[in-house]
Amino acid sequence: MQKLSIKVRLIIALSIILLTAFMVLSVLNYQTSRKSMREEIMTSSLPLIRENIYSEIHSSLIEPILVSTTMANDAFLRAWAMRGETDVDEVTRYLRDIRTRYGFFSVFFVSAHTHRYYHYQGIHKIVSPNNAHDVWYYDFLKSGSDYQLDVDTDEVTGGILTIFINHRIEDYEGNLLGVTGVGVKMDSVARLLSDTQKKYQRRVYMVNREGLVQAHSDISLVNVFNIREAQGIRDIADQILGLRNNARNFEYEGPKGIVLLSASYVPELDWFVIVEQDEKTLLEATEGNLTRTLVGGFAATLLCILVSMLAVNHFQSRLERMTVTDELTGVANRRRFDEQFEMAKSRHQRGNNPFSLILIDLDGFKKINDKAGHLEGDRVLVEVAGLIREQIRPADLVARWGGDEFIVMAESGLKGAEDLAERIRAAVEQSQIVCPTVCHLTTSMGVAEYLEGESLDNLTSRADEALYRAKQNGRNKVETHAG
Repeated sequence: MQKLSIKVRLIIALSIILLTAFMVLSVLNYQTSRKSMREEIMTSSLPLIRENIYSEIHSSLIEPILVSTTMANDAFLRAWAMRGETDVDEVTRYLRDIRTRYGFFSVFFVSAHTHRYYHYQGIHKIVSPNNAHDVWYYDFLKSGSDYQLDVDTDEVTGGILTIFINHRIEDYEGNLLGVTGVGVKMDSVARLLSDTQKKYQRRVYMVNREGLVQAHSDISLVNVFNIREAQGIRDIADQILGLRNNARNFEYEGPKGIVLLSASYVPELDWFVIVEQDEKTLLEATEGNLTRTLVGGFAATLLCILVSMLAVNHFQSRLERMTVTDELTGVANRRRFDEQFEMAKSRHQRGNNPFSLILIDLDGFKKINDKAGHLEGDRVLVEVAGLIREQIRPADLVARWGGDEFIVMAESGLKGAEDLAERIRAAVEQSQIVCPTVCHLTTSMGVAEYLEGESLDNLTSRADEALYRAKQNGRNKVETHAG
């Protein structure tokens, strides 16, 4: 298996660090947000809605309770019942006046003596313990309470679901005369709960001591849904129904996940108000933020990785160029030349491909450095390197050999290399490179072709001998060493 390069390993390590750090921070932030939101819901939002509902329902029922209490203590109703209930029209007008004045849905009086059920239209019926619709009357009398709220259908109006506020009425000696009270349509309370549920996105309902729903935005659940029987909440139903003085928060596993719940007892109604919030709904916004954060973070991380890769590639390329390129002239350095020589040597061994070396020396370059300074000398070297690159072919290589010497590896035999050297010599001579001490810069060159099994030192030594002859023969010449 091929070993990964340092660059690849660096990119992988950087990617793992960035992605891991981002994932960990995102998850920690999500957990913190989730915990914070749960705490806010349980300690603030649900209790506040619960208290608001209690206040609203209490306000909507306080008047019926007060009117029911007033009727139970009304001297006229007491006197009329104690006189033997002789004038039905008289009590009918009384009940009708109460209904009209306060706008109640129903107003009634049930006599303990005759068992007649009076309402604002007259006598409705005779109550009986054998009638399922009359059980409320006998249960209320057995409870011994002064008043009670009861959710039931109103027979007078065709079975409309109604909240009845029932109140005992007694004579001045404490003897039972009957039960009086008023009825409020259940749909008004249902609208209140529905509006609250839509506004706050919470489920709000009320149950009696048995756990049976008495008020709900969905009227079909009233007197049908019991928290003692429902999945999840039945496990904490006894704790909820055991509340008296203090409100309390709960949570349970519902059909769709965790449900957060706040409940309190309403003594005036003898009911319990319950506010619920699905944790899944609560966390949708947080999970949405987490998703957006992860997507954005991944995009940012990938961008960082891409930028890092480009930066690494850029600087690696620069480093690679620096290791094989002469810093001043931009041509290859000796290290690159050594590598290319070995490759050319291998090609020669495989296919007998000839190649030659051209050793180039600038005539009188020392005078330039001595009289004009090294900066001027450097400029001349850069221009000469450019001229050489213009003359060689793509397959050839030019390198700075040291000082004012350049070397060219030509992919050709001795004759081709000699022709190339001559073109370079002529180009430099004709370039009219101007410097303070030398008006016409020239070059001397030595050419040698590679021989089978020859080392670079041997080959350059032969090229150097040829260069030496060029110098001896008057400079600005090309000499060859045939080997």
